[in-house]
Amino acid sequence: MSLRVILRILGLLLMLFSLTMLPPMLISLWFRDGVWYAFASGIAITVITGVLLYLPNRRARKELRIRDGFIIAAMFWTVLAFFGSIPLMLFGPDALHFTDAVFESFSGLTTTGATVITGIDFLPESIRYYRQQLQWLGGMGIVVLAVAILPTLGVGGMALYRTEIPGPLKDSKLTPRITETAKALWYIYATLTMACLVAYMLAGMSWFDALGHSFSTVAIGGFSTHDASIGYFNSPAIELICVAFMLISAFSFSLHFIAWREKRLLHYFEDPEARFLMLFLAGLVLIAAFTLWFTNAYDTLHSLRHALFEVVSVATTAGFAVADFSAWPGALPFMLFVAAFIGGCSGSTAGGMKVIRIILILKQGMREVMRLIHPNAVIAVKVGKVSVPDSIAQAVWGFFSAYVMLFFLMLVGVMATGVDQITAWSTVGSALNNLGPALGEASEHYGDMPNLAKWILVVAMLLGRLEIFTVLVLFTPAFWRR
Repeated sequence: MSLRVILRILGLLLMLFSLTMLPPMLISLWFRDGVWYAFASGIAITVITGVLLYLPNRRARKELRIRDGFIIAAMFWTVLAFFGSIPLMLFGPDALHFTDAVFESFSGLTTTGATVITGIDFLPESIRYYRQQLQWLGGMGIVVLAVAILPTLGVGGMALYRTEIPGPLKDSKLTPRITETAKALWYIYATLTMACLVAYMLAGMSWFDALGHSFSTVAIGGFSTHDASIGYFNSPAIELICVAFMLISAFSFSLHFIAWREKRLLHYFEDPEARFLMLFLAGLVLIAAFTLWFTNAYDTLHSLRHALFEVVSVATTAGFAVADFSAWPGALPFMLFVAAFIGGCSGSTAGGMKVIRIILILKQGMREVMRLIHPNAVIAVKVGKVSVPDSIAQAVWGFFSAYVMLFFLMLVGVMATGVDQITAWSTVGSALNNLGPALGEASEHYGDMPNLAKWILVVAMLLGRLEIFTVLVLFTPAFWRR
């Protein structure tokens, strides 16, 4: 492990990140909202810090190992979120205090979508845009972007790539070179964003709203330029477009790459993970629509419309809203919230534990049942026609165990700050799954939660974004031994 190489790369990445504050500064000047100085200050502070880290270590050259990748990924997401909070603390009388600004920045970059802000419609346009842009950058991962455009990372970029791409199967590459893989992912990501932007504008959104919502839709983030989220537009066409792009973004980006390369769509239905997600969402939509209709919450058409949108939005961990699902009858709020624990496919921009892990857990459970009947049988766990190595199966159970233990530890921590059980349970689950919406007292926003609870949730967001082990490994003595 080379500290100087890590500091050099961290400095480069910070200088890169400073460039992302230029667009909101230009938007501030375009709309004349008077807060351009907040972004100018953010650029200056971030660049200076990056230069101070880079210059003393500019001659440090060494191939990155996977251990270095863990440190860089965890440090950069943490440092980036702190520097990303600077404009949110400086934009005027309504600026956020330190804890809320860091919370909002972490929520954006981890694509969680939980907010402490009320009155979003009245914020300066540049701040409204900046929140959306944070989610877009966090969606595919600024680290993967860095691997694609910073040749200084060299072949060691694989160390960053493996710590950044979500899911248990991290060693598969779409192209022979890791930089080409990262570029391919970002080309697909940018293309989907442009398509979503055009679709939103054709459906009636202004260019400003369309741009902001295309960022957060493809990132499966959930931030909106309005307090009422997608419900602000009251448009079935916009809702269908949003549902379509949330679904697309919840599929593995490797499937999108294959679709682009082979010019075929059939593999989406052949892939076991994508097929499971589609069937799971279809079942939830039918249950939710029938419950809403049966309880007279809405008429038949609106029951189906709201059920489709909210199920896809919550289950894919996007968190957009057209209705307050927390007030829906019976067990629907709990059912939708639990669906977010599953999340999207591995290698997508969605949060949650990932569909492939749930499939493997279910299949391993069935294997143990079969072993009770046939004790001497050798039964392989298969996903589709592929046998899954026992090492991956064990890693999935390890992830699940760590997930459950951390969830309960943070749940107890949030409750210890005075938060009620329902609010604590839902906010921790929402943060750890990078969902956003919660139940109880946080169903509208997180602004009234105690500061200590917000910091616990910030940790949960980071753990969810980096899939737990990337962060936990830093706290093991073995990691730091030579």
